[in-house]
Amino acid sequence: MDGAPPPPSPSGLSAYVAVSQLLGLTLLGTTGAWLGRYRGGVAWHSPLQFNAHPLCMVLGMVFLQGDALLVYRVFRHEAKRSTKALHALLHGLALVIALVGIIAVFESHRAKGIPDMYSLHSWCGMATFVLYLLQWFLGCGFFLFPGASFSLRGWYKPQHIFFGITLFILSITSCLLGITEMLLFNIRDERRRPLLLAGAALPTAQYHNCVVFNISERTEHALDNILYREKVLYI
Repeated sequence: MDGAPPPPSPSGLSAYVAVSQLLGLTLLGTTGAWLGRYRGGVAWHSPLQFNAHPLCMVLGMVFLQGDALLVYRVFRHEAKRSTKALHALLHGLALVIALVGIIAVFESHRAKGIPDMYSLHSWCGMATFVLYLLQWFLGCGFFLFPGASFSLRGWYKPQHIFFGITLFILSITSCLLGITEMLLFNIRDERRRPLLLAGAALPTAQYHNCVVFNISERTEHALDNILYREKVLYI
């Protein structure tokens, strides 16, 4: 019917997104609880400065990056320009928060005389951040700001999607490597290990699974089929 408002998003989409947000908030909550209860909290220019690193990286490189990927699922019927802006804004905010976390760990190492970039977690995390920053600049250049031709955007779009999902997987991998590193540092402390493992590692992995499931091509086709049926009923 001409002039009719668009049908609502498929009913299953709300449940999928709600589960992902519940897992993400659980991850943030358990990370904050672990830092506050077992590591003394977070403070800048103090022995607690290192604790800003895991908190910022989980918030930026995991939770906000995952939410940025979900933008095109949640706002399927909104104006494309607004959706692009929100997508870029969330990624940009994730980068800024992650940068704070990186500065925190470097300054903490320097104050304590600890070498930088000494582990697989360090190198994987830094490579992921640099590539993520490059992906953000390229995405803004191709899709958000005028200048790129339609054919060039069409060529780059599959690459952007592929590398976006790949970088999210790398972020989760870096996060799990960091958790493993902390477990090894505190392997004799029986109080911290169960909370860190069950309260952070498991929600991290499940949040990744839920986000990737929501943005997968198979899920998109399924949602399109549901949306088509609901649109027919709506008309």
